[in-house]
Amino acid sequence: MTPARITVLVLVALALVFIFENTRETEIRLLVPLVTMPLWLALLGMGVIGALFGAYFMRRRR
Repeated sequence: MTPARITVLVLVALALVFIFENTRETEIRLLVPLVTMPLWLALLGMGVIGALFGAYFMRRRR
């Protein structure tokens, strides 16, 4: 394991702890509709979308 991979794993672990510690309900406006959902679900969704975009652009760069 390289130091870069260890750093990424530590950051992912910290992000998951942060996401699952925020369990309260929140209101999110998606352009027009107002959606009420658990905050952890919104954070996890944005994290997954960000990871997918990052993987896509890193793959395109090669």
